[in-house]
Amino acid sequence: MTNPTAAMLVIGDEILSGRTRDANMHHLAGQLTEAGITLAEVRVVADDHDAIVAAVQALSEAYDTVFTSGGIGPTHDDITADCMAAAFGQSIDVRDDARAILQAHYDKAGTDLNEARLRMARIPADATLIENPVSSAPGFTIGNVHVMAGVPSVFTAMVASVLPTLTGGAPLISKTLTVHRGEGDIAGPLGELAQAYPSLSMGSYPFIRDGSYGANIVVRGQNEGLLDEAMAKLTAAFA
Repeated sequence: MTNPTAAMLVIGDEILSGRTRDANMHHLAGQLTEAGITLAEVRVVADDHDAIVAAVQALSEAYDTVFTSGGIGPTHDDITADCMAAAFGQSIDVRDDARAILQAHYDKAGTDLNEARLRMARIPADATLIENPVSSAPGFTIGNVHVMAGVPSVFTAMVASVLPTLTGGAPLISKTLTVHRGEGDIAGPLGELAQAYPSLSMGSYPFIRDGSYGANIVVRGQNEGLLDEAMAKLTAAFA
């Protein structure tokens, strides 16, 4: 049985400019692997309305589930919520349920829920809120798209809220063999083994240590017995 598929859309000029290093993709990939959901594509787009709309529509159609990160804060360039509403043909405004969550949070903190902060309560009409136990401002799910904050601690908390609601498959098992040879020496035997085990994914990731070439050969699959068999043959081939 084929596992469900997912894509991630990372939104923000700060990622593309190199000012901010994205940590959310790494976290999401690990969580989805454990859940038996295949992360098949990751895109990064600027804070551009048309680009975001086009990307989310394409990904939503191509994959079972889409996760977005970034652009749902209180500033003028946080346009993700509006883009999601446009992508799904829905209206968007301050929602009472989101406002109540923010009001309670800022009342407790002794801070005003001003116009800028109220922007975080603008949610598409038919979306379902995603809990944010870190800073209260909710994410939301619209269609098969889960819209989340870019701040890593908040993104992580939102992923934890959403994952139990998704149907996963068989977890992907990964095993690694370190070989102290150049890729040119291992390419032939590795290619033959990959053909012999088409249900497994095999990748070679080269390195240079102390002036010597080597590679980590990573084998992934859902059948642990088959993985062990392939790893034994790999080990024998490069002993």
